[in-house]
Amino acid sequence: MAEFIRIYEENPNSKEIEKTVKILREGGLVIYPSDTVYALGCDITNKSALERIAIIKGVKLEKANFSFVCEDLSNLSDYVKQIDTSTFKILKRALPGPYTFILPGNNNLPSVFKKKKEVGIRVPDNNITRAIVRALGNPIVSTSIKDEDEVIEYTTDPELIYEKWDNLVDLVIDGGYGDNVPSTVIDITGDEPILIREGKGSLEI
Repeated sequence: MAEFIRIYEENPNSKEIEKTVKILREGGLVIYPSDTVYALGCDITNKSALERIAIIKGVKLEKANFSFVCEDLSNLSDYVKQIDTSTFKILKRALPGPYTFILPGNNNLPSVFKKKKEVGIRVPDNNITRAIVRALGNPIVSTSIKDEDEVIEYTTDPELIYEKWDNLVDLVIDGGYGDNVPSTVIDITGDEPILIREGKGSLEI
């Protein structure tokens, strides 16, 4: 049975943030708000937690396209190959914001992702998410919470999310109603940016 806690984005309670971080460090799965849809995440350094998410999503872990959620761009060099100035300018303009950028991965990726040539990087414009990542000290591996409903792709009500997920995860954070439009995904591994998915983020960056 998952815990259900309320955190306010305007002023995230440090006690609740620490509780979240403790759960993540112990290999727990957390559902949290972002600047787009609600997401499911775990500590990037915890292999058993990563495997739990892969099972829930029905994918093989080494092939899974999970995002790495960072507090800011200072984490980039941990997992991404050196990027040129024009690419960095795009990231600086767009982040924090509702984007996922596909970037070339480097040799420091966690062992389960070693074969991946590319990684998706997220820096959400959400104080709760970034406070968690800051307190944790490393990125969260993350994937969107989808709904089986064909009309409503993403559930926006955290109480409904809790009802559905309370036996699968360890914590659900109520950060208010979420959005139902995911992040815009842009591949910037090549010479020109390529739009993979149009979402909440403007294409004018």
